[in-house]
This record gives sequence, C-alpha cells and structure tokens, in this order.
Amino acid sequence: MTLAVSLIIITVLAISGVYVSWRAGRLDRLHTRVETARAALDAALVRRSSVVLEIASSGLLDPAASLLLADLAHDARAAQSGRELAESYLTRALRTVFGQPGSRASIEPVEGAAELVAELESTAQQVFIARKFYNDAVAVTVAARRRWLARVLRLAGGAPMPEFFEIDDTLAAGGMGEQGTDMQHLAG
Repeated sequence: MTLAVSLIIITVLAISGVYVSWRAGRLDRLHTRVETARAALDAALVRRSSVVLEIASSGLLDPAASLLLADLAHDARAAQSGRELAESYLTRALRTVFGQPGSRASIEPVEGAAELVAELESTAQQVFIARKFYNDAVAVTVAARRRWLARVLRLAGGAPMPEFFEIDDTLAAGGMGEQGTDMQHLAG
C-alpha cells in the first residue's frame, strides 16, 4: 500500500469517527430534549388538573358537574398507564360542562369566576403547546434514531424509543379555537 492510499484511509476513518461521535452526541441531546419536553408537559397537565379541582370545589358549577370534574381530574393525576385516555376524558368533560348554552353566563356573576375560567383557558393552552413541543421533539428523535448509521452502530444505546403523547385537548366544541387558530378556548 502506498503512503498516499494509507493517508486517505486514515483521513476517511478520522472523519467518519468525528461524524459518528457527532451523531451520537446529537442523539443524546435529542433524548434530553424529549425528557425536558415531557417534564414540561407533565407539569402543564398537573396544573390543568389543579385548576379543574379548584373550579370543582369553588361552588361555581352544579354539584353533578363539580363531582364529575373533580373525579376526572383526580383520575388524570393518578393515572400511570392510560394517562392519555384519562386526560382526554377530562378534556371532554370540560368541553361538555362549559359547552352548554349559557354556562359561562350563569357563572360570570359569581365573584372570582372569570379569573378561574381564564386560568383554566390559560392552562388548557399550555397543555396544547407543551404537547405540541413534546410530540415535535419525539418526531425529530425517532427520525434521527431511524437513520441507518444510528441503527447499525446502536448509537442510541439502551435508551427507549420515545412515544408520542396523543390526547384530545380541544376545548372548543367546533374543534378549533374562536379565532380560527390551533389555540383552544372554552366555549362561550
């Protein structure tokens, strides 16, 4: 083998080693991003259920609606497996309770009601945004892990494949926010 061929082989190996190292570091950063986004999503979901529990215990709603919301908020908080389903049930109950004609008008005269409903809308929007960020991070990570080099060299190590978090988080009865955007609002 000539010296020139040896230098070319060494250069190619060095460059590919740098690329493999970069790719492994990227996968590690993507997994960290997924974990951070999941923590933000969990925090938003817990905050939403806290606000729902506060509304349920405030006396703003009729006893049946309060009991239903409190039960579903507790189930959503306590769920380990099947959390997506429990969170979807809570969203559907919120949509049903606040989607009734005149529901907002009946609670607006009560002191503090407007603030609680505004806080609930805010937390619902945070859940929507946190879920979107989390699912975007999962999509990028899964795509990076499916690349041939990552699979062949097992660059992800023993990290589990991240999974999407799909829930019904639409609060408006029509499926879209009042402004025609993806942002969710309680029916008025």
